[in-house]
Amino acid sequence: MPIPLLQIDAFAAEPFSGNPAAVCLLNRPAPDEWMQSLAMETNLSETAFIEPRSDGAFSLRWFTPTVEVDLCGHATLAAAHAAWEWDLKRGDEPARFHTRSGELVCRRDDELIALDLPAHPPKEYDNFDAAERVLGVRPKWLGIGAQQKLIALLEDESAVRTASPDLRLLKSLPYQGCVITAPSDDDRFDFVSRFFAPAVGVDEDPVCGSAHCALGPYWAERLGKSELLAHQISARGGVLRVRPKGSRVELAGRAVTILRGEVLADY
Repeated sequence: MPIPLLQIDAFAAEPFSGNPAAVCLLNRPAPDEWMQSLAMETNLSETAFIEPRSDGAFSLRWFTPTVEVDLCGHATLAAAHAAWEWDLKRGDEPARFHTRSGELVCRRDDELIALDLPAHPPKEYDNFDAAERVLGVRPKWLGIGAQQKLIALLEDESAVRTASPDLRLLKSLPYQGCVITAPSDDDRFDFVSRFFAPAVGVDEDPVCGSAHCALGPYWAERLGKSELLAHQISARGGVLRVRPKGSRVELAGRAVTILRGEVLADY
């Protein structure tokens, strides 16, 4: 039986921006090997697999082209967008997902989709030498976040834009990836970032929700703000509204469906 699949640009106001994710609708549990093979086939930073549950929620798992991950913000946003597009939920109903990171809830907020995620404030970290070897510049501040993500504060937005990390070296180190960030030069935004994760098969993630689980609390404390507007300045680019809320972070953005199709390779 064909399996419905959508490709959705998340944290995007228009097509071909933000972060693309595939969302696959399962009617029964799928083998891990099949899901990993499909994620390799789509070759996007994440492919999400949702399966309706008897309680009205969904099971949700995320795969990069090479591994399953514990948390993915943009593919969760895409999964909620897909659930509403497939009429699995009314537009005024929240979409609830059971995941490796607990229950995640998405709701519509005018033209945005708001996503509730666990907060992971970074802890100060002193391995500046390794960060400098990877980045080619010495960070002004260095932290470590969940899933062993390095969080590096650079001098300014220009340094973030022009950074060319040594991805081979980064992949060899015991970190899931490296987030680089700085204050934004644009008055519309509070901060900018980029995220590199070659260890999980994603050299540069266009827009990373889970990275903002660390960036949100960090910048909220640094700037003394309860709501921030973030700009991930990858080649595709994406915008996120970020609201740290204690042990949680609310991320909000738009989503655009790009492709509708079916997977014919059943399991």
